[in-house]
Amino acid sequence: MGRIGRREMLRNSLGISGALLGGVSYEHRALMARLADTSAPAKPEEPVKSLQRGKLGKYEVSRLIIGGDPISGIAHAGELVYQADFMLQYFNTDKILETLARAEQNGINTLLMRADDRIIKHVTIHNKERGGKLQWIATSAPEQGDPVENSKRARDNGAIAMYLHGGVADSLVKAGKVEEIGQIVEGFKKTGILAGIGAHLLDTARACTQARLDPDFFMMTINRVNYYCSEAAEVGIFMRSIKKPWIAFKVLGAGRVKPQEGFQLAFKSGADFLAVGMFDWQVRDNVSTVQEMLAKGIERDRSWA
Repeated sequence: MGRIGRREMLRNSLGISGALLGGVSYEHRALMARLADTSAPAKPEEPVKSLQRGKLGKYEVSRLIIGGDPISGIAHAGELVYQADFMLQYFNTDKILETLARAEQNGINTLLMRADDRIIKHVTIHNKERGGKLQWIATSAPEQGDPVENSKRARDNGAIAMYLHGGVADSLVKAGKVEEIGQIVEGFKKTGILAGIGAHLLDTARACTQARLDPDFFMMTINRVNYYCSEAAEVGIFMRSIKKPWIAFKVLGAGRVKPQEGFQLAFKSGADFLAVGMFDWQVRDNVSTVQEMLAKGIERDRSWA
């Protein structure tokens, strides 16, 4: 018996059959289709042109921002203990740089990723060694210690902004330490970069506004499956009263929502920008979806940044 290739083995074990796909997620269906495709590789498609932009402080930022969770191995895969390692293995240096280059070729001009060694290394290679021009919005990395010191390191490596990690902000609000968030935001500003507050919970954003904190922007989750977020309708209503730019994240529920649906909900709810983690092969399709959606017009009550 001849050897069975890894790809064929996966195809056989997955059993690509319409009758068996009823309960399979969107992401898994896409993966199965790729594994089952035995046709010759298609010619590379032309990059997407004219991805729309908005203003974040003095910067022009693409409405779609490439997020860094997949690159950092943050899988959001529940109890699948191998998934993070798999993603870190997939995103080696070559693949990270390929993904960043593909994002920029298709009109994305900003990335949103952690302020840690792995991200700093690859942003530096892309921008300084390979001539890239991606703007970097840094996420405070809790394991790095003091977020203000973390912001200084991000600034020194080219970041235009830093926001306080949503989980940290949520925890500080629950502990009754909203004023500490304010101190961190002011610390970010003193480094000379834009300062943001991340939140998964509507209570966090409410507490920060009630305390009259003054970030340059908010990071707020929104999706229809309530994945690490409050009810989407409530988020949209609340954000209408917020005049700061809103970068929405987890808009696809970490792969649990189709891009068309997730992007539409976030923009209609008032999001100015979407931060979306992507594999290299998802970049062009995601950009195309956003570009076409915005070109047709989005009905929304909140003004664009």
